[in-house]
Amino acid sequence: MAWVILIVAGLFEVGWAVGLKYTDGFTRLWPTVWTAASMLVSLWLLGIALRTLPIGTAYSVWVGVGAIGTAVLGMVLFGESASILRILSMLLIVAGIVGLKLAAGS
Repeated sequence: MAWVILIVAGLFEVGWAVGLKYTDGFTRLWPTVWTAASMLVSLWLLGIALRTLPIGTAYSVWVGVGAIGTAVLGMVLFGESASILRILSMLLIVAGIVGLKLAAGS
């Protein structure tokens, strides 16, 4: 269950990272509120996952999920580059996440 919580925490990290773009430098109220709420939920869920998962593995997976999700949404929502090198680099991050999960053995 800790792994599911960790992945959801990573998805909320994506939410706040993308939300930052919509806050317009924290000048727009509702995007700022939703971004701050996503930050709090993400960190709260990460803390719960850390009760049973090793810190190095959990933090790395959390950041990796956030990085991949944010990069994908950057391409979809903001027209950022979807070059082959960028896609291959994201696949390397996914490989690292899978490797950490396998190495943790739980």
